Amino acid sequence: MTERVATTPGVFPLPDWAKADLADLKGHQKHDLIDGDEGEEITAVYDEAREEVVDHQRDAGLDRAVEGQLRWDDMLAHPLAVHDSVETRGIVRYYDNNNFYRDPVVTGELGFDGDIAGELEAASELADADELQAVVPGPFSLADLATDEYYGDDAEFLDAIADFLAGEVEAFPEVETLFVLEPSLVENPPEGDEGERASEAVDAVTTAAPADTDVVVHTYWGALDEKVHAHLLDADFDALGYDFVANHEDNLYNINEYGTKDSIAAGVVDGQNTLVEDPDQIAERADWLEDNTPAADFETVYLTPNTELFYLPYSTFREKLAALGEATEVAEVKA
Repeated sequence: MTERVATTPGVFPLPDWAKADLADLKGHQKHDLIDGDEGEEITAVYDEAREEVVDHQRDAGLDRAVEGQLRWDDMLAHPLAVHDSVETRGIVRYYDNNNFYRDPVVTGELGFDGDIAGELEAASELADADELQAVVPGPFSLADLATDEYYGDDAEFLDAIADFLAGEVEAFPEVETLFVLEPSLVENPPEGDEGERASEAVDAVTTAAPADTDVVVHTYWGALDEKVHAHLLDADFDALGYDFVANHEDNLYNINEYGTKDSIAAGVVDGQNTLVEDPDQIAERADWLEDNTPAADFETVYLTPNTELFYLPYSTFREKLAALGEATEVAEVKA
């Protein structure tokens, strides 16, 4: 029987109180922030907010808890934006929506940083290892969001990004699951030989995780090109994520026509729309998916919002978590 696991891709909205406190504190500490020092007061706000969102995930009945990525003001570009070899410059549109991030310009060698590992260490004090889930940007997406002024070659730059992320993942504390977020594989897909290089870059990151960590490569904002999908399946990881909110037909076609991993992540909750899905509706979408993939016998289906959740008002975000957690309970009752 297929196991259903309720989780999220992370990158949460800040609690309203934290947003207000941080706006005030950051306004008074601009120089420290430029130097990369957030200061004790700002760190304390993030620590309290992290504890709150971990509690919310547990209260909602989610099977995995993420750290929340509340410090990621630059969304998936964050790991580069805080790196010593990177300068943040102009404001850039974040994919095709009304969100923006600071352009991370790589000006030196991308050595180990440890920023994400530090966040996870803090989260590991709040959640057990068997429920903790790490989140990282995929190498293709991170390279796509960045500007290179050091490596001088697209292939070499992608390799450097992959090596950097692999080093970060190797430093993680024990986690049950790792989500690698790769929206650029859909939004700005690789062409020709780039598809194979993208798959190899993903493989470098996913294989850096401990052998007992379940690794999910999650794609969203549409469906993968058939060739990109085929190349990606060559990489070594446990589950591939599909966005069944933005494009259920083409994603279903890819699975049925070309196969997939033994497990999948199913984006069945809209991470950008404030309309809150009914738990029964979420469970029915999962039923529909399994009914319409007759050749597949999934070990695990990770039920998740299709995208990051920072787009949502905080109150709506909490309602979405609750609906998602209840949906797996509905499925268990039906079974």
